[in-house]
Amino acid sequence: MIGMTINKPWKFNRWAPVFAAMPKMLEELSRDPDSGLLGYRMTIGRGGPLVIQYWSSTEALYRYAADPESSHRPAWAAFNRRARQDPGAVGIWHETYAVEKAESVYVDTPAAGLSRATSSVPVTTARTNAQDRLNFGA
Repeated sequence: MIGMTINKPWKFNRWAPVFAAMPKMLEELSRDPDSGLLGYRMTIGRGGPLVIQYWSSTEALYRYAADPESSHRPAWAAFNRRARQDPGAVGIWHETYAVEKAESVYVDTPAAGLSRATSSVPVTTARTNAQDRLNFGA
């Protein structure tokens, strides 16, 4: 998960470029099937914009973040320059989770999130409880 916190909304010139950088990175990643990005979901949360990303591995995520040819490096450098000019105007944060197994349930709604980024399996009589579904294929 990666997010941005707009601490000073009136400082549009400080947070707008940060906000605009993420769609460019997501577009770059989406164009490259070998990037490791499986899918993402962008939303606006209580603190500001939030992107939930699904990656094939933490290694792929870190490789993209460190790649000097990717859009991430110049966006990160630009954020740091702006942050030094106007400390506290806008914040960014991220959390990385390595998930070994997961269960997603969708009833009368299209697949979303992790299931949309990977795959889904219908519930059957052989897998009627959560633990059976989580252990399926393990």
